[in-house]
Amino acid sequence: QVQLVESGGGSVQAGGSLRLSCAASGYTDSCMSWFRQTPGKEREGVAAIYVGDGGTYYADSVQGRFTLSQDNDKNLVYLQMNSLKPEDTGMYYCAADTGRPCYSYSWFLTVRFDVWGQGTQVTVSS
Repeated sequence: QVQLVESGGGSVQAGGSLRLSCAASGYTDSCMSWFRQTPGKEREGVAAIYVGDGGTYYADSVQGRFTLSQDNDKNLVYLQMNSLKPEDTGMYYCAADTGRPCYSYSWFLTVRFDVWGQGTQVTVSS
C-alpha cells in the first residue's frame, strides 16, 4: 500500500517561495494531489499530477505560481510554490488515488483519494 510523507513546509513572507515534497512508498501509477486546509474551512485541491504521464492540473488560485514535478527514481512529487500570498497559508496534504489517472473534473475531490499524508504547515505572513 502506498504511504505518503510530506515535508518542506515553513514560514515565509509574502512573495517568498517554498518547495513541498511528497515521498511515496509503494509507488504506483497514481493521481497525486496536493490539498490545503485552514481551520474552519473545507480541504481544497491545489494541484495534481498523474504519475503515469506527468500531466498536471492546478487550481485557478495558484495557476502560474505553483508548479508540480516528479522524480520517479526517488518516488517524490514536488510542489514548487512561488509568489506566495497570505491566503496560501494552511496545512498542506499530499494524497494519492492509487492506480488511477487524474481527471480534470475530479482531481480536486477529496472523496476519490484513498491515501493521505500527515500534512505540512505553510504560513505566509504579509
